[in-house]
Amino acid sequence: MPELPEVETVVRGLRPFLTGRTISRVENRAPAASVVISPTLTGRILEEILPGRTVRAVSRRGKNILIALDGALTLWVHLKMTGRFRLIPADEPVDKHDLVLVDFEPEGNDRPGSEGREGPGNDLQLRFHDYRRFGRLRLYPDDELWDQPGLAELGPEPIEMSGEEFAELCRTRRRMIKPTLLDQTFIVGIGNIYADEALFTSRIHPMRRTNGIARRKLVELHTHLRDLLVRSIELEGTTIINFAGAEGRSGSFQSLLQIYGREGEPCLCCSQPIRRIIVGSRSSHICPRCQRRR
Repeated sequence: MPELPEVETVVRGLRPFLTGRTISRVENRAPAASVVISPTLTGRILEEILPGRTVRAVSRRGKNILIALDGALTLWVHLKMTGRFRLIPADEPVDKHDLVLVDFEPEGNDRPGSEGREGPGNDLQLRFHDYRRFGRLRLYPDDELWDQPGLAELGPEPIEMSGEEFAELCRTRRRMIKPTLLDQTFIVGIGNIYADEALFTSRIHPMRRTNGIARRKLVELHTHLRDLLVRSIELEGTTIINFAGAEGRSGSFQSLLQIYGREGEPCLCCSQPIRRIIVGSRSSHICPRCQRRR
């Protein structure tokens, strides 16, 4: 599942193209479970509600993409395992896994950076592609959005908080550190990849209890976690299987991974073989020498 850097990469790819554009047409090929519309929108379908609306902003909250529309509506998207947005030429053949297609009204070349072009991006279409069909698109009025399960209970953003705030938050829990990091109500955007990498860099075993880890060590963990996330965003995320940004580019942070996905390979610090263990029903990659469980 895309984590914070991957979702941020998608948002940064969509924002310059979508902001200020007006939707002209929507084609919804998604199964009913993939598209959720607020009951207060009187049973209307996506193809009726979105055309004619202008995109006000594109932002991220945790692993969620929020596309704000005029008329006080927000299209809330979670990519889940294999969902992705693609900005591609409108005349490109539609793939069977292209579930939602969005066209935009043409615009002139007065847009910043568009000098010398006729209607920048006028030939591009936005497609939501999801071959496993676990992704979700939800449309809600703004005054309902933040009350919805999946958004209402989200924890703080790891990049925006201080190390001391992170340490204090950890001290309120009495559970293993790895499941705590994955808990989106505790802190958002972190999944297996960045949790494993941060714990390894901090030399913390994933089964250590949060209330048993020294405060200075928790501050150190936050520093490594924040640095990993920021660096991954700079490198447009981690592509393990099929992640790509809106413009089709794969991420390159995978070349810097020190422990995730390296089961059986020698630790880069001590040459001990890396092990994969189960922690709280999730896989975790550890170095048994560098990350001793005390």
